[in-house]
Amino acid sequence: MSNRKIQMPREVYIDPGIIKDTADICKTLRLDKKILIVTGKHTYDVGAIPVMESLEKADIEFDVTKVDRATYESISEVEDLITPDTTVLGIGGGKVIDVAKLSSHNQGVYFVSMPTTASHDGIVSPLASIKNPNTSTSAKAQSPIAVIADTEIIAQSPFRLLSAGCADLIANFTAIKDWELAHRLKHEPISESAAALSIMSAHLITDNVANIKPNLEASARIVMKSLFSGGMAISIAGSSRPASGSEHLFSHALDKILDKPALHGEQCGIGTILMMYLHGGDWRAIKDALKAVQAPTTAKEVGISDDDIIEALVMAHKIRPERYTILGDNGISKEAAYELAQKTGVIE
Repeated sequence: MSNRKIQMPREVYIDPGIIKDTADICKTLRLDKKILIVTGKHTYDVGAIPVMESLEKADIEFDVTKVDRATYESISEVEDLITPDTTVLGIGGGKVIDVAKLSSHNQGVYFVSMPTTASHDGIVSPLASIKNPNTSTSAKAQSPIAVIADTEIIAQSPFRLLSAGCADLIANFTAIKDWELAHRLKHEPISESAAALSIMSAHLITDNVANIKPNLEASARIVMKSLFSGGMAISIAGSSRPASGSEHLFSHALDKILDKPALHGEQCGIGTILMMYLHGGDWRAIKDALKAVQAPTTAKEVGISDDDIIEALVMAHKIRPERYTILGDNGISKEAAYELAQKTGVIE
């Protein structure tokens, strides 16, 4: 019998204009002693200022700090500002939320996730992606005690970010295929409920591609709800397996190779086309869904060279050797990588 704890947010708000109710939500949850707002330079005006106004009206004490990178140095700087009665509000994109998540976890205080974009599934999950000098590591943290997602603000963020969030969710299709493969070949434990929730989250996107458009609050709500349920699948599984397979290994390989990678979700979307082909699945349907949400499907669209795509494919299996995927223990040959990338139209 497993005694592993599954962490879930206590309250979730996915609504237009909800950011103005931040103080009331904090009071309801009894998190109103002292607030530390962690935000970014681009999200300060759109996200932090309305929160500060809400807290000021309610006479709730707060401090603000800006971070621009998700590094252990940034986390350490935020930790120095945390006292035992602090609640950390992460207001921004993925980097900001990851720093807020891990710093609050390390200091043993509550964390509230307040995304201003819907670019990836880390908004709710108990994992944080932290950059080292040459790589990115996935660190175990905590799920937020609450999620406050203002869909008006998210709808106004660049559509490229929302599109990348959709691509990151579509990647769940190959992530689950890889997990099932590892279960069959390596007897790796699998959670059927987490897998089902992950697939449902991906279908929320592929079944609604016609409704996902720029500057539309309803579109932001669809993507946020999908990211929320995808994050819940990660919490249930206790690992990133429901949302991260060979397509993510490919993306992480690109991160290592490129001086300036594309967005995480964009790279994972392209990786999903490639890995679905290897699985013998309907990679064309993946490609069509990505195109429908304006996500890139070729190396050229994201400014990545053909050679870098091939190099990433060949080295992807080495990124997390303990995570078995369709790439196997030995990866694929350069010749097979070329054929794969050309047949799927990822390279010309």
